[in-house]
Amino acid sequence: MVVTIKPEYVVVVWDGGLSSERLALLPDYKAQRPATPNDLKSQFGQISEFLQAAGVCSLCSDGVEADDYIATLARKAERLGILVVIASADKDFMQLVCDSIGLFNPNDKTNSIWTRSEVRDKTGVEPEQIVGWLSLMGDTVDNIPGVPGVGSKTAADLLVKFGTLDGLLQRLGEVRPDGLRQRLFQAVELVRRNVDMVRLRDDLPCECTLTDFLIKPKVLNRLRELYQQWGFKGMLSELEACAPDRQQILIIE
Repeated sequence: MVVTIKPEYVVVVWDGGLSSERLALLPDYKAQRPATPNDLKSQFGQISEFLQAAGVCSLCSDGVEADDYIATLARKAERLGILVVIASADKDFMQLVCDSIGLFNPNDKTNSIWTRSEVRDKTGVEPEQIVGWLSLMGDTVDNIPGVPGVGSKTAADLLVKFGTLDGLLQRLGEVRPDGLRQRLFQAVELVRRNVDMVRLRDDLPCECTLTDFLIKPKVLNRLRELYQQWGFKGMLSELEACAPDRQQILIIE
């Protein structure tokens, strides 16, 4: 379903570093990723300035991966009965999808919010099975090895048959063919380790309230300065076209 997202609350979450818990389990976690280019690093402060001027809250906590912070915020909002949309192309977030939490992938040309149905169509499993699915096949993007020879389809087939990862591991003797069963037997500890690697932490300390995430009025003068400084002529023109003296005001009682 094609949608237009008009949120009441918005927050941008930054990585604060790799999780020490994940690194303790797997020292090579994300080790293959190249360092952040200096040209990009130098822009982080400017992006933060833009967000502040645009009235958008941004968060970063030392040693906390953005995915875990996002999971914590999403679950907190869910408990408050608030609908959540996570804007990210990261497949790890599929484990959070439920009636209250959807995914918007900026790279998805359908411009739709993923629900349980889309996760099932994409992976062959339910959101509640995504942690098991990723644990079996691993994640090359994060340098997490999976069970040799187990790809996305095999992992999905196993979970559909046995229901849960624990159910599979308790009934490994029923797995066919023999070669797959043997590889799974040999990889039990790896799979259990992977569960702790791929499951997002959704219970981190968080003192923020919903009020912090309300979209605040834009600081037009500051935005104008930034756009001029960066040479963003198109955005500057749009800003001027939306100046307060050119806007209509609708007041509803």
